[in-house]
Amino acid sequence: MFDGPEPIYVQIATWVRTQILAGDLADGDQVMSTTQLSTTFRLNPATAAKAYAGLVDEGLLVKRRGIGMFVADGARAALLAEHRRTFYVDVLDPALARAALLDIPVDDLVDHVRTTLGGEPR
Repeated sequence: MFDGPEPIYVQIATWVRTQILAGDLADGDQVMSTTQLSTTFRLNPATAAKAYAGLVDEGLLVKRRGIGMFVADGARAALLAEHRRTFYVDVLDPALARAALLDIPVDDLVDHVRTTLGGEPR
């Protein structure tokens, strides 16, 4: 599963973030222990611990001593806000700049967005 070019701990952290974003892990849900994670995916426990430590540092997971790791309150909302910001900067702003160069009317852009997202054009 974790066979991409990035370090495995980065891939694990990305996987957990994706589960939170998708709603598969909700605020307050317990995540797999590092032992479970390392056994399930045949990983070094230190690698799993490094991934979780990074997520704790980001405020996405919280450690409850003697109980385990849990999704922090507001983790999904924080991830959504971060992804929205980067979406505007990385995707939408360049697309709108290109649309301006092509003299695409704003109304055409709005209609296209509404149609693409299942709404009715004006």
